Amino acid sequence: MARKRRNKPAVAERHGATPAQRGSIQRRQRVLAVVRSDATFQRAVWRGQELWLGRCLMCGKGVMVDDAGRLLEQATLEHIVPRTHGGDDSIENLAIACARCNHQKGARVDSLTQNDPRRREIVLALLQRRRERWRDAEETR
Repeated sequence: MARKRRNKPAVAERHGATPAQRGSIQRRQRVLAVVRSDATFQRAVWRGQELWLGRCLMCGKGVMVDDAGRLLEQATLEHIVPRTHGGDDSIENLAIACARCNHQKGARVDSLTQNDPRRREIVLALLQRRRERWRDAEETR
């Protein structure tokens, strides 16, 4: 006899959030971790709101993130090594990019096979750029 899978909505409810809300919170925490580790991001006041201003990993265009980890003005969370090619949600593999660059990379690079030399070259260049922009979290305090 097969075991029934039990859905556990009570766990999320006990913590005051639905599973979707908890996923959103985790995503925002990852965004803030990326911001704290990227030297291009600085605190600034924009339209009366205090937030983080930084640069797109690919084109250098300005991107913004608020204190709650929400991406503003077409900023996106970029997986440098796509999850479909074995990438993960580690901070080293994540960056903030403008939507245009992220979508272009998805169409041109992420769709290539994992062994394609051009895809490998682009991904390695982006990982190197991310490492060059790295800063320790203590520097942001």
